[in-house]
Amino acid sequence: MASVSFRDVRKTFGKVKVIHGIGFDIADGEFVVLVGPSGCGKSTLLRMLAGLEEISGGEILVDDKVVNDLESKDRDIAMVFQSYALYPHMTVGENMAFSLKLRKADAKTTSERVDNAARILNLDKLLDRYPRELSGGQRQRVAMGRAIVRDPKVFLFDEPLSNLDAKLRVAMRAEIKALHQRLKTTTVYVTHDQIEAMTMADRIVVMHDGIVEQIGTPLELFDRPGNLFVAQFIGSPAMNVFDGVIRDGAVDALGARWPLPPGLAVAGQAVHYGVRPGDLQLAEEGVPARVVVVEPTGAETELLLEVGDRQLILVLHGRTAVQPDETVHLRVDAAKAHVFDGASGRRLGA
Repeated sequence: MASVSFRDVRKTFGKVKVIHGIGFDIADGEFVVLVGPSGCGKSTLLRMLAGLEEISGGEILVDDKVVNDLESKDRDIAMVFQSYALYPHMTVGENMAFSLKLRKADAKTTSERVDNAARILNLDKLLDRYPRELSGGQRQRVAMGRAIVRDPKVFLFDEPLSNLDAKLRVAMRAEIKALHQRLKTTTVYVTHDQIEAMTMADRIVVMHDGIVEQIGTPLELFDRPGNLFVAQFIGSPAMNVFDGVIRDGAVDALGARWPLPPGLAVAGQAVHYGVRPGDLQLAEEGVPARVVVVEPTGAETELLLEVGDRQLILVLHGRTAVQPDETVHLRVDAAKAHVFDGASGRRLGA
């Protein structure tokens, strides 16, 4: 296992700047997820750590050793790709053993490591099959097994679940998390799916346009997003956000008054007001809203509401008799409200 550090890391392709001076540390044994929209630079950062892309500026350290000029094979890092990248003419066992054969490991060591990885990943009955005879989930487990047998200092995952169907993605998320808890190998995982990030990470690095917007635990980012981008990216359904102005200890927005979190009262300040769908509540009185759509999902019910000229989402735990075109009233707990500066988008308050 090993720690990983990025020190003012930059990347340009020709005249195009892709990574703009990123710096953060990953502790020994930590599971860190890089998350952000397509094109934000997260996969490029991962590939630079793996040695598959040259670094245009700054330093990357593994175990306090600068690896900028080290070949990929000398970094003791194993990477699992989105496309599985299995050799079709080799069996499962041969695919998993291939990296050890390249390193000229003896037959006993190779056999032991392959058998151990196969047992961990439930592949021990599939070792003689070929990739074409496997399901997508089984192929992804083989790709993980090939990484495990190397016993690397760091595991890298580049959107490994994006080719799987929804049910299998959920199962594989749990498998990867359980694998990390068992092996305790430092892991860097890239995804654009914030649900994957929330459920798997010890810490999340939220990226956007080649910079780091915020780093924190999943619940820190959910409860206290540092800016408007993080607030709207983390959480599903996304946070409701609308523009308003602070007046007389509340926010005037959408023709109604919305409560401010404690300690915020800068009169006349333009703000973005945010409230998560699960924190909006139906009440006897409050902000009037017209019900547009009712979406029951079983344990929860999602309401699409119209307030003024905006549509908001409310998530109820349980079921409701509310019907489309009814008028309901909304209440917001001031402690659950999020307020962001109207110009910079930065969070206001503690």
